[in-house]
Amino acid sequence: ANLLTVAGADRILTMDLHAGQIQGFFDIPLDHLFAVNVFVDYIEKLKLKNLVIVSPDVGGIKTARAYAKRMGAALAIVDKRRVSPEKAEAMNILGEVEGCNAVLVDDLIATGGSLLEAAAALKKAGVKKIYAAVVHGVLSGDAVKNIKNSILEELIITDTIPLDPAKQNGRIKVLSVAPLLADAIKRIHREESISCLFDQENRQ
Repeated sequence: ANLLTVAGADRILTMDLHAGQIQGFFDIPLDHLFAVNVFVDYIEKLKLKNLVIVSPDVGGIKTARAYAKRMGAALAIVDKRRVSPEKAEAMNILGEVEGCNAVLVDDLIATGGSLLEAAAALKKAGVKKIYAAVVHGVLSGDAVKNIKNSILEELIITDTIPLDPAKQNGRIKVLSVAPLLADAIKRIHREESISCLFDQENRQ
């Protein structure tokens, strides 16, 4: 934060910070944008019946609730816990998912291990089709290969991190956040409110 300020930045635009507390480290104005509406627009076009939004861990409940509220969908959580120091983790699904179509939502995917474990738990619980909507596609290690061979119908990411063409395959869908950033920059320049960009009903 200090390096950016000293370098001459006088305002910061961020997208889906992994930890919201990061905003507090900046002494200059910061606007925190969310890609939720970009994802909602795309997911609604899929016309999925009996939709349930799923958080892959307890920490993502707030994000998952925001998606579920905008889409009028049910909410579920994958609760992952270690049975004992020697025994592996057990996956418990909190919420009704059997016979539903699910969208796992998260802010970041690196190797994809946790996300794919959660997808496997959902499939075991009787979910029909499973999609994943993740803002920042780091996709490190064997992530792309694992996704290609997984039960996911589609991994939907944004272009906050450019996707290497070599990593592109039919399972990965990239949505652009450029219009959202452009609108925010325009509103800041005109000294207009950007809070309406977070609200599904008030978007222009």
